[in-house]
Amino acid sequence: MTPNIPRPEYPRPQFVRADWLNLNGTWQFEFDPEDKGLESGLRERPLNGTIEVPFAPESTLSGIGDVDFHDAVWYRREVQIPAEWAERKVMLHFQAVDYDTSVWANGQEVARHRGGFTPFTADLSGVAKPGESVTLVVRARDYHDRAMPSGKQSRIFENVGCMYTRTTGIWQTVWLEPVPETHFLRPRITPDVANSRFHLELPISGSRAGYTVRAVLADNRGQVARVSLPADLDFVPALELAIPASRVHLWEPGNPHLYNLTLELVNSTGQVTDRMESYAGLRSLRIEGKRILLNGQAVFQRLVLDQGFYPDGILTAPSDEALVKDIELSMAAGFNGARLHQKVFEERFLYHADRLGYMVWGEFPDWGCAGFGPAEDHQQPTSSYITEWLEAIQRDYSHPAIVGWCGLNETWQAITDRLSTLDTVTRGMFLAAKVLDTTRPVLDASGYAHRVAETDVYDSHDYEQDPVKFKATHDEAMLGKPFVNMTGVDSVPMSVPYSGQPYFVSEFGGIWWNPDAKPGEDSWGYGNRPQSLDEFYERFQGLCDALLDNWAHFGYCYTQLTDVFQEQNGIYRFDRSEKFDVERLRKIQTRKAASED
Repeated sequence: MTPNIPRPEYPRPQFVRADWLNLNGTWQFEFDPEDKGLESGLRERPLNGTIEVPFAPESTLSGIGDVDFHDAVWYRREVQIPAEWAERKVMLHFQAVDYDTSVWANGQEVARHRGGFTPFTADLSGVAKPGESVTLVVRARDYHDRAMPSGKQSRIFENVGCMYTRTTGIWQTVWLEPVPETHFLRPRITPDVANSRFHLELPISGSRAGYTVRAVLADNRGQVARVSLPADLDFVPALELAIPASRVHLWEPGNPHLYNLTLELVNSTGQVTDRMESYAGLRSLRIEGKRILLNGQAVFQRLVLDQGFYPDGILTAPSDEALVKDIELSMAAGFNGARLHQKVFEERFLYHADRLGYMVWGEFPDWGCAGFGPAEDHQQPTSSYITEWLEAIQRDYSHPAIVGWCGLNETWQAITDRLSTLDTVTRGMFLAAKVLDTTRPVLDASGYAHRVAETDVYDSHDYEQDPVKFKATHDEAMLGKPFVNMTGVDSVPMSVPYSGQPYFVSEFGGIWWNPDAKPGEDSWGYGNRPQSLDEFYERFQGLCDALLDNWAHFGYCYTQLTDVFQEQNGIYRFDRSEKFDVERLRKIQTRKAASED
């Protein structure tokens, strides 16, 4: 791999093949402000500029740094496919492109995809083969005047409130991969702690007649389990890898044991035709009363809100090391996990969370709709929500660090006697997550409008800054009456009633701290800014203590890990430099919580 290529690391670390080609780096690029590029020949001709992929044109790392609205952008690159990939199909992978993407290879359309946060693949068979050159052209449309899931990207020109600089086009790694005609698709790995085993589902593309699937599980002492079975017995081959009692090691915060997993496809002559390397973590999740148990134990979830923005890369981390650093910074401050907020984080972040023992909640970036969330008057196509949400869960299912799913965030709409789009979308996304993943709790919406009576978890957002008032509010949870977000001057309900589920305050704190801000400067946080560091520490401890001392809460989520542009309420500055005595924050948070007894 060329050492100076941006983001050179393998982008899919839980599904690794040996051969691949990173296509990050310099591409031809052109803005298409009126979205008439197809008619005006942009697909056929060289483009008039360049960009550094995988960074969006709004970012400085792209070499452009243009933060205006961009309804359409085009990319072009000539790629030489390695000749040593002969006799294999060539797959072109895009880890994420925002938002509506078309891809051509040698003038032939090979892929379309809608959704700015999930990967898609183009099969180049019949268009280009190993040893040949291929011309790749990509058009990405990113409509600024239409509602669509885009997370915290600002819908007006400026950054405002908690809405930030937009991301358009390619913003994660683009790469090529050769595969045999019959090959593995993404596996599903399900831990089964009760029976000391892993259940593997191994979807396969192509004819499987005469093929055998082989799986080998290993730890640092060598092989733990080995299983083979015919690949054509079931539509999706499934197998069990049993772990001897002496080799059982659980995945948990502080001790995140991962097993190595090798998967092979063997043809009728005994030849290994496809091989991939993966890993798996053995851990269980279970609801018991108001607690969520990890491996049968109550572990208080000390979460932080992580929005995954960077000053120079916007949504794209400048390096793999930056992903690791964010987790390490969070853990240093006493957090053991995060809400991955309004963004489907890249796969490498989840890989590092897996290996570092960092619990995370997967979330969907639904805030692209004006009014926050699907609403009747914005004609948001509900299918786009559910489709991309399913793609995200399918991608990330096998990561042990993920301890819950949440489809929507702060959907503000009162309950009436008429079902709304919000009701149907909320239920649809909840059911989609429950069907695709039966192993994790699902929260229908974080804060405000809970529309699904059977949601596994119930929560609220509360930015009260007075620790005394905050504690009085949330002590009611120990009487079976947890705080519920309401709307309107008459407290018109937005949510179905609480019915005894595990409960947590999934956003609180957000204490504004930027002593360097000048009068009139765009800087904000929740409540009045503390007048001194001591006042900050006192408020932080009071708010955390109120929830740590509450046995009716299974965790909390503090806003937020870093400042993000004008929102300056982070534990760290936007550039990840320290604002506080991190060890002092760690000590405040890491004492035993009441719900852990």
